[in-house]
Amino acid sequence: MKPNTSLLIVAAFVVLAPRLAADYPIASHRYLADPTPLVTKDRVYIYCSNDDESPLKGSYNIPNVICVSSSDMKNWTDHGSVFRASDSTTWAKRTWAPAAIERDGKFFLYFGNGGANIGVATAPTPIGPFTDPLGKAFITHGTPGVQPAKNMWLFDPGAFIDDDGQAYLYFGGNGDDNVRAARLHRDMISIDGEVIKMNATNFFEAAWVFKRNGVYYFSYSTTPRAQMRIDYLTGDSPTNFTYRGIVAAQPPLNFNDNNHSAQFEFKGRWFHVYHNRIVARQAGIPTGFRRNLGIEEFTFNDDGSINQVTYTTNGVAQMGRVNPFARVEGETFQSQSGVETEPCAEGGMNLTDLSDGDWVKVAGVDFGSPGARKFLARVASAGPGGSIELRLGSPDGKLIGTCKVEDTGGAQSWKNVTCEVSGATGVQDLVLKFTGGEPPLLNLDYWQFE
Repeated sequence: MKPNTSLLIVAAFVVLAPRLAADYPIASHRYLADPTPLVTKDRVYIYCSNDDESPLKGSYNIPNVICVSSSDMKNWTDHGSVFRASDSTTWAKRTWAPAAIERDGKFFLYFGNGGANIGVATAPTPIGPFTDPLGKAFITHGTPGVQPAKNMWLFDPGAFIDDDGQAYLYFGGNGDDNVRAARLHRDMISIDGEVIKMNATNFFEAAWVFKRNGVYYFSYSTTPRAQMRIDYLTGDSPTNFTYRGIVAAQPPLNFNDNNHSAQFEFKGRWFHVYHNRIVARQAGIPTGFRRNLGIEEFTFNDDGSINQVTYTTNGVAQMGRVNPFARVEGETFQSQSGVETEPCAEGGMNLTDLSDGDWVKVAGVDFGSPGARKFLARVASAGPGGSIELRLGSPDGKLIGTCKVEDTGGAQSWKNVTCEVSGATGVQDLVLKFTGGEPPLLNLDYWQFE
């Protein structure tokens, strides 16, 4: 978020970004929370509550679901809003703590309409467009098996498909006996039988289930009296669990506030994705309703127990390298300073409202040998424009090229610009640094080297 605009309400489709210089947190240009993963063969998609539009004080305003994704666990692509309840349903206004899953080539997104009921949306791709197939809530307090329950929160859905093909949806909150599991039919939008009642010690919220080596794991956020850490159970079936211990303590810079996480396997490694509040802290704004994402790798012991997560500022190793000779989206990066994103008229998202000195860093770019000789960027500008400086390692690192951007006739009037480059060889962290006079300088859709 620009320092002189940090107290403004965020516009509906533009993400204001704090100035951060490290890759922890991930997707540091957005306020995102309650993350859950969907893993494909070569990519992991993280679906999040969107705090960008929440007021700085008072309460949460979470009207839509944001999705970010990565193929290397280091550089993350912002896909923007993939579902907005007020636009895509007639009955829901909120999209708290979403979770997505794929079945039979279709993608299903479950979300809490506040704490009152749970909805479902479907899409042909992981990034939408998601639509409402039911025209009503999927699970309510009147769904058979949900009640009786004391002061139950009906939210935080977590979807799971067992090896035998049986699908489950876990949800609930605010009480040890308020855990619920619904068996789903193959269509994933209808319930098979009565909802199953479950129990978890100090259960507060954030129900999540995964399976490893034949063992079922149920993780969740504990109550304030249990430090709101992430605990877990294990079991021999999807609905029969025993308490095992702690997955992760309260995250650093979360200020003992709400905690939400999920665990997943990607390319043979296991990860714990969560939220804390370092971005708001760095931006100098109240931290209560503006959260951000973090991720850590974790391991298991021989007996299947989890080695408690250790929080770091840069602890996840990159999985693979970025190919600079293929199209790379501007909204894909490891870290940034001052950038914002918005929907692009040509599809996807673009970087926007860039000021002098703003930058993005892309980690692990493999230029090979003899390296790159030319740079191309898809840009737009409604004003005098600016330049894209190409630097290695850091915003003040070796300059390998400068690409001039002039007025294209509009902020969504796109054209290609090119420049010669020299010295881009081997594996490097690449920084795109934006320079010029009065902002906004330019918009960036994508880039590519030759």
